[in-house]
Amino acid sequence: MMNNDSSTKRKIPTHVGLIMDGNRRWARERNLPQLEGHRKGYDKMKQVADWFFLRGVKVLSVYAFSTENWNREKTEVDYLMSLLGQGIKELLEDFKKKDYRALFSGRIDELPGDLPALCAEAMEQTKTHSSGTFNICFNYGGHAELLDAIKSIVKKQLTEEQIHDGIIRKYLYQGQLPDPDIIVRTGGEQRLSNFLLWQSAYSELIFLKKYWPDFEEMDVINVLDEYDKRERRYGQ
Repeated sequence: MMNNDSSTKRKIPTHVGLIMDGNRRWARERNLPQLEGHRKGYDKMKQVADWFFLRGVKVLSVYAFSTENWNREKTEVDYLMSLLGQGIKELLEDFKKKDYRALFSGRIDELPGDLPALCAEAMEQTKTHSSGTFNICFNYGGHAELLDAIKSIVKKQLTEEQIHDGIIRKYLYQGQLPDPDIIVRTGGEQRLSNFLLWQSAYSELIFLKKYWPDFEEMDVINVLDEYDKRERRYGQ
């Protein structure tokens, strides 16, 4: 008789969301310029896709720059924009080798300079890749996403009967993606900060005290171990 071990099968999240918090505090505690914290955080972001995808996660969404971050000092914002430009080019070459798909969520068209075109090019060149989807949420806010979806629905002049969950999802920035099974926030704060508000209704949540630049591969293992222990009820 075949041994059925399905009861012990490990649960792996399909979609993980990451709120990468703590770059500036990491730098301050080391008497470094805050821009150095962002540089370390960027370097960590380049590593994290491999850590999750090689363990069976299919989609990784990272919160890289919010719609509220424009209120920060101009030198910091300008540096983050330059990091994005550099990051797109570096990630694109890496993703081509590893068969990863790049997506961008947010008000990408409002980004300065050639950033909108670079984002569009990265998505176009990796659209058929299937070994993992890396969704960078940049100039992103959950309120902005819902507002933009509502405006699109109004333009379509849909009737009340035509509006349902599926229609709203259709007009989200990347509505084809599954909802995140788990959202992990570094930095010690315990809030979503306007990240994937519609999609996170039943997401498991993990809050880590360590800052994002200190996030390591062992943290990925621990997150997946914790997810495997959770029992998801979806309101039942």
